[in-house]
Amino acid sequence: MRLWKCVPMITLLLLLAACGGEDGGESRTADLRDRYHDMAGCAMEATVSCGQEGLVWTADLRCEYVPGGESVIEVRAPETIAGVRAVLSETDWRLEYEDASLNAGTLSDEEISPAACLPRLMNALRDGWLLEENEEEWDGIPCLRITVDQTGIKDGKILSTLWLNLEDGTPVRGEIAVDGEIILTADFTSFSFYDTMTEESA
Repeated sequence: MRLWKCVPMITLLLLLAACGGEDGGESRTADLRDRYHDMAGCAMEATVSCGQEGLVWTADLRCEYVPGGESVIEVRAPETIAGVRAVLSETDWRLEYEDASLNAGTLSDEEISPAACLPRLMNALRDGWLLEENEEEWDGIPCLRITVDQTGIKDGKILSTLWLNLEDGTPVRGEIAVDGEIILTADFTSFSFYDTMTEESA
């Protein structure tokens, strides 16, 4: 009889323990996102790829991201468009390099350009609506995987997923999907917050 009375208490304790674990995960995610939301900016490099309706495009990009200001994206490779720069603000964007073009064409009805991939991922990480969070390895690196929602200007469902290194919170991998189709991916090769950059890394 005494053992039977203990069962509900044991179950309650297990439920409380599980809730505590979830709160810890949510707190960690919130702390990481706060760091991105409060940052002055960041510098990052990544291999960005897109594939949609037979279109295949890959480039190595460097991005100087400034929240609320102008972000500069420069092509490092392939050589045919190396040196092309795109300057994005909250209202428009422009190219800077003779007649070469960085835009690989319209991707989806939401018109997401590959040039905007890295700034979009940062915007999503800062301000997107959190949908999922869990621990998951990417390429052998323990990461916090989060998925956020940013409804498009034409009401298309835009989901951004990022894998953040559990050790330092920097991005390892990013994906942008529109209406369930992954159209852009980014594999990060370097990342630095402006307030933590050294003169050598800058």
